[in-house]
Amino acid sequence: MPVNARSDEAPSTAGREVVETRLFDAPRALVFDAWTKPEHVAQWWGPNGFTTTIHEMDVRPGGTWRLTMHGPDGRDYRNRIVFVEIARPERLVYKHVPELGTEPVSHETTVTFTERGGRTQVTVRMVFPTRATLEHVIRTYGVVQGLTQTLSRLALHLPTMR
Repeated sequence: MPVNARSDEAPSTAGREVVETRLFDAPRALVFDAWTKPEHVAQWWGPNGFTTTIHEMDVRPGGTWRLTMHGPDGRDYRNRIVFVEIARPERLVYKHVPELGTEPVSHETTVTFTERGGRTQVTVRMVFPTRATLEHVIRTYGVVQGLTQTLSRLALHLPTMR
């Protein structure tokens, strides 16, 4: 019988995750607000060319965030997210939960906000249930480029909040 990992160790996410880190020239509380206040999220969320409609954003553990991303091709992408952990202004954890009529792709995202001398380092870690699921969202939705572009849009939005 093979030896299993200790029960207190998290299972490996190798091959199932997308991680991006970006340093923003803004204080941590401001960046956290940009990520958790619907009036700001609607201004920057999504890849280049997308707009976002926030239907509901209840930022608390167990709270729901429902949004529709409107693609430049006219296609709408409905999303339902459930918050797992809110540790203002250090960390957000949420799960993408498919709704009826949408593609059944789920993932869990952890966003950390680290103070760096008046600047904020944000690390986004998206973990998918399987390598095949990750490969599908890379191929179908361009998740890696989309995350990069979304964070670039956040960088452009932050100066408008001051």
